[in-house]
Amino acid sequence: MSFLPLTSIALDPSALRGDFPILSRSVDGRRLVYLDSAATSQKPRSVIDAEVAFLTNENAAAHRGAHTLAAEATELFEDARATVAAFVGAEPEQLVWTSGATAGLNLVAYAIGNATLGRGAPASARFALAPGDEIVVTEIEHHANLVPWQELAARTGATLRHIPVHDDGRLDLDAAASVIGERTRVVAFTHVSNVLGIVNPVADLVALARSVGALTVLDACQSAPHLPLDLPILGVDLAVFSGHKMLGPYGIGGLYGRTDVLEALPPFLTGGSMITRVTLDRSEYLPPPQRFEAGTQPVSQAIALAAAVRYLDGVGMEAVHAHERALGERLIDGLREIEGVRLLGDPSTASGQAVERVGLAAFDLDGVHAHDVGQFLDSRGIAVRVGHHCAAPLHARFGLTASVRASTALYNTIDEVDVFLDALSQVRPFFGVSA
Repeated sequence: MSFLPLTSIALDPSALRGDFPILSRSVDGRRLVYLDSAATSQKPRSVIDAEVAFLTNENAAAHRGAHTLAAEATELFEDARATVAAFVGAEPEQLVWTSGATAGLNLVAYAIGNATLGRGAPASARFALAPGDEIVVTEIEHHANLVPWQELAARTGATLRHIPVHDDGRLDLDAAASVIGERTRVVAFTHVSNVLGIVNPVADLVALARSVGALTVLDACQSAPHLPLDLPILGVDLAVFSGHKMLGPYGIGGLYGRTDVLEALPPFLTGGSMITRVTLDRSEYLPPPQRFEAGTQPVSQAIALAAAVRYLDGVGMEAVHAHERALGERLIDGLREIEGVRLLGDPSTASGQAVERVGLAAFDLDGVHAHDVGQFLDSRGIAVRVGHHCAAPLHARFGLTASVRASTALYNTIDEVDVFLDALSQVRPFFGVSA
């Protein structure tokens, strides 16, 4: 296949690729083409070195002990909090460390459940749910932003409702205005769909939620690595993101919260390090963020995530977004040219409305199962994601059980996208599927 040259790329990924050791390896004798960053991103050497350096030189429990190593670990840990908080426009005390976005969302859901049980301070009563109250999600959510709300609804008697999606992948805002009503207490939604790649209208959803006094919870997993992000400006009450999707390590993520919201929410996990006073009968808790950080924290991972944030800041998130948007345009234009491809969330059908996207596309290939497509591409050294991408209801909405997803990051090149598209054009002939 041949493609027209792309003229405006905001950064030169070839200048960055040497920073990522894994990108130099091969698969089955072919150069690795890694197009699965929406699942987990690759790590630059500076991130790997930051974690190793801490474990080698300062390894100790943060906020425990007065010896030199403990003091150094604490300082590095809190410096990391300040660095990562600033990356999303927050103050350090507005960032709670979690093990990832899933943990952050469960923390919020269980904290609201504790408020419902009357286990928090009087201020937490504003978050209590009663039978007949409503929790609103969308049809496009990752399971991590769906299942915790299903469970919370089951525990409290609340009703779970959802905002549907148009055939072109856009959320149905007219329906949202009718779904979000006077009984709505929580509106939880993703910033960028991990299947559709579409940037959702946060301002519109926040305005609808605010009009009825509902709490907003944003899944920023697919936006934090790819877009300039200022959570206070977005106006959401709470937001989560995962380190491993933004060049950082596994086992670390963040929960952002407006100060008044975090101060009012009761804790979820309890134990050491999140208390001010403990007797045999009762305990009193620290203010946020420590109130939500029971037990030993992921210190080395937080330090490595701060290194990832510094790397992204060094490249510039505007440049990252522009580059990945160009990759995404090339990806989608090429997919449209391949016989048998059906895109999920095709912006060409968006009734002439502009649709902002990241460099991600999921699709079905007529006549070939997604897993077979993935195995064929893997034999060519191309890594993509296959399955329902932890978004089974969205796939059911489009009449599918699985799709193939290609997702880009700042280190990908136009050449890699073209290699992928060329290989994909060979899949149906390889399996004997006629046009």
